[in-house]
Amino acid sequence: MATLNFRPKTTLEQWRILQAVVDYGGYARAAEALNKSQSSMNHAVAKLQQSLGVKLLKVVGRKAELTTTGEVMLRRSRQLTVLVTELEQLALNLKQGWEPEIKLAIEMVFDRKQLLPVLREFQLHSRGSRLIIEDAVLTGSVEAIVEQTADIVITHQLPRGVVGEPLTNYQMQLVVAASHPLAQLPQPVSPDQLSQYLQIVIRDTARKPVEAEGWLKAEQRWTVNNFTEALHLVEAGIGFCWLPPFVTGATNNLAELTLAGSSRREGGMYLVLPKDEKTGPCARLLYDMLVSELTNTSA
Repeated sequence: MATLNFRPKTTLEQWRILQAVVDYGGYARAAEALNKSQSSMNHAVAKLQQSLGVKLLKVVGRKAELTTTGEVMLRRSRQLTVLVTELEQLALNLKQGWEPEIKLAIEMVFDRKQLLPVLREFQLHSRGSRLIIEDAVLTGSVEAIVEQTADIVITHQLPRGVVGEPLTNYQMQLVVAASHPLAQLPQPVSPDQLSQYLQIVIRDTARKPVEAEGWLKAEQRWTVNNFTEALHLVEAGIGFCWLPPFVTGATNNLAELTLAGSSRREGGMYLVLPKDEKTGPCARLLYDMLVSELTNTSA
């Protein structure tokens, strides 16, 4: 490949010296800040300009100022030095066992808005680690815990023998469009009445799903991947669905049904470290931040 044979004409040190000359307003102050001789600074910039074949600096009075070309090159050089610094920091992080990537699996019934303050703060301390956020539905969150396919899991089900940090409760409402025939019936509706209409369900994300939750006795059933798709179908009057208030609260054309014997579904949410003592320092940091923020909020 041509890129393998490419040999840079300039060095990173030359670009850092140029940046210092501009930032400190001249060769003398830059040399003092970098603990170098002024002659070596002049030589480095002169060599840089010679190698590139363009003028980067011009002397105006006693000050060195950027040329128009120099302004463009300086901006790009700052990106270069930042990237190199991040690369070196990444190597140090990996040497210290800091994970380059962590995965957070979140049960879809959990309101993600609660996470935003934590994630904003975590981004400042993540040392460049990539965060993957995955949806988990029903037994999908249990599978993520049991098979340890995620570093952190927010779930509404705890597998046997697993402990979790209690968070806020979740709630699900049984809703249809206000124009739907079910909305016109006297409440509460019976399971037999409900079974005559189409139910919208969210796909279980587990590889081997277990239908152990929710009312799933409808003869007609459509399956979608997320609450947004389900809400669109419900709003169109196509079927009924169990949806959380943070999804239904944005629309006014829905009717909440009362099912005989079960007006709403609700339960607790838990924060789990599936890998326990094998959890890496980056995942542990995020977990501790989530515990601090979310458990305080739920208190």
